[in-house]
Amino acid sequence: MIEPSDVGKRLDIYVAERENLTRSASARLASEGFVTVNGAVLPKHYRLREGDDVEITLPEPVPDRALPEDIPLDILYEDGDLLVVNKPKGMVVHPAAGHPGGTLVNALLYHCRGSLSGIGGVLRPGIVHRIDRDTSGLLVVAKTDTAHLSLASQIASHAFERRYHAVVNGHLREEKGTVDIPIGRHPVDRKKMAAVKDGRPAVTHYERLLPLSGADYLSLRLETGRTHQIRVHMAYLGHPLLGDTVYGGGRTKFELSHASLLSGQCLHAKSISFLHPTSGELLSFESPLPFYFEETLRLLRRDIK
Repeated sequence: MIEPSDVGKRLDIYVAERENLTRSASARLASEGFVTVNGAVLPKHYRLREGDDVEITLPEPVPDRALPEDIPLDILYEDGDLLVVNKPKGMVVHPAAGHPGGTLVNALLYHCRGSLSGIGGVLRPGIVHRIDRDTSGLLVVAKTDTAHLSLASQIASHAFERRYHAVVNGHLREEKGTVDIPIGRHPVDRKKMAAVKDGRPAVTHYERLLPLSGADYLSLRLETGRTHQIRVHMAYLGHPLLGDTVYGGGRTKFELSHASLLSGQCLHAKSISFLHPTSGELLSFESPLPFYFEETLRLLRRDIK
């Protein structure tokens, strides 16, 4: 419970004084959902009232920089400008709170001997685009700043094509379609994303590849690349990804009985296509479905009555 002398203070000022933080640091904690008032996430400019109970959760410290680690990589292509890597399910892309090492970036620093684009900073060298920890599949990594800028520009102009395969709960009404719904931070749970009116534009194109037992096997093409975009858009349609307990999946009889097989969303970055930053050549790559995904498809095909 706050003290009487704190009544009327802005939330970020109260947090800064209580935890001996800078104003910007306390504002960031509030905006990222690490501060609650009476159990709710409120804006940093909220004025404290008598009887308010403020709870502050300090996140784990993020490492100052990523360090090289000898971790095997599945590299599909490499030259002096870039690499194309097949990331396994369960691997985090770059160091962050709770994941100081064992990431794709740690492996890349060892493999490339530090020869990576620096535009992403010391924790994200070479990283042009990301996929979630439990999403498997293809990523392109920039070795030079010139390559990084070219690839980022292609992503921004939609010239960089990314296709994903996924299994969703239930059967979509249409064989193919487009979800054009903005995405932003969840209004209550700041660690999640959500379909919100004032979010950033997000467009996902989908097509059914195969109807399964209580599920659909989909191919999806990203027109934009928002955090958790496919997961949020499919949940918005009422068809969350199999195994995605964060966005409404993981509740069916099949998911509960095969939780160890799924262990996270059933989503694979299947193919990418882009122009080489130096030669201008069109490069296209495909990644085979991992075992857990193939086994999920086999089991769901078997159960079709």
